Amino acid sequence: MFLWQGRSWVRKGLEAYFTFLIEAMWSKQRIMEVYLNSIEMGDGIYGVQACAEENFGLDAKNLSRADCALIAATLPNPRRFSSKNPGPYMRKRLRQIERQMTYIPLFPEEH
Repeated sequence: MFLWQGRSWVRKGLEAYFTFLIEAMWSKQRIMEVYLNSIEMGDGIYGVQACAEENFGLDAKNLSRADCALIAATLPNPRRFSSKNPGPYMRKRLRQIERQMTYIPLFPEEH
């Protein structure tokens, strides 16, 4: 048990180190871009672009705020929750996220 705990602390230390480096080198927008282009969004679906194409038939840049909120509602378990066929729980989460989105400013365009 102790050996496993030691490995956990090493992993957490490495994560903290790399997090510090990433935050020092990249803008918040770039961090979000890399994250959103790599996360699993369903069985064999990686990144928001693939999710947008699979579930909405759109490019990610053409998603509505509601579509984005619905995709966000699937996290942290996109294999269990679907943005393509949302159930009652997903529609409830969609409304909660849309309310929260009103307090978040849009990212400015980066060039």
